Amino acid sequence: MYPQEVHRYLQKFFTENNCQIVQNNDYYMTVQLTIDMDKKIMNRPYYWQYLESTNGVPCPAQLTLITDQNNLLEKVKGEIVHFGSPKLNQIFQTTRRMGSFVHMYEKIEVANERKIITPWLGVNYKISYYCDQTKEMLHSLGINLMTGSIINRFQESLRGLELDTTISEKTFKLPYIIKPIRALERLDELIDRIIQQDDHTWAEEAKQRWLKDLEVLEYFYEGVSMKPECYEMEKQALQEQYEPRIKIEIINGGLFYLK
Repeated sequence: MYPQEVHRYLQKFFTENNCQIVQNNDYYMTVQLTIDMDKKIMNRPYYWQYLESTNGVPCPAQLTLITDQNNLLEKVKGEIVHFGSPKLNQIFQTTRRMGSFVHMYEKIEVANERKIITPWLGVNYKISYYCDQTKEMLHSLGINLMTGSIINRFQESLRGLELDTTISEKTFKLPYIIKPIRALERLDELIDRIIQQDDHTWAEEAKQRWLKDLEVLEYFYEGVSMKPECYEMEKQALQEQYEPRIKIEIINGGLFYLK
């Protein structure tokens, strides 16, 4: 997920949650949080407990997030966010809690003729490669529930469209031919193929680092017939540190009717 994508995601997240974007630069943004959003992402429960117990005046935080530190020329004080950073992961988790699945319709201007809209299933996946280092990628996929055609960067294709939770007047939605559960299975299969076709030299390199550190460990206990418990603990710790793992998560998704 590139810095520009992170920036756009945050901009959309805060706008849709009624947080005023006070300043919006290409590489950072300053956001005035609502009380509700402050409670969700600022990690200060004791402040709000104290305020509510004393009937104090609420003062939600103003947050500056730096999305592209490398291209930032001016000096800005704020929190650096990137794909995999704690704050962005927290916002992803907040998004899941607030609404992991949406049902939206493209807004159609009222006209004399009847308009037809087509169902799409959109799903945002996060793929995490773990070893002693971490690599994370975001894939946004959409599948047409009439034809079965799949497009990548589906979330970006929605940008610029006006969506609503209710269908527009004089608009007819086509019934889906492919059931959403079957469509999700197809997208899961595609994600599996993407992982299989990816470059996995990172896993082999992690195994080589693992073996190298294991050799060092064995050297320290060379000649010891009855190895102590700490030896097994250190050996287990090395395995947990270096062993390659892949985790697939669905961040959110939705059923979208588009013209």
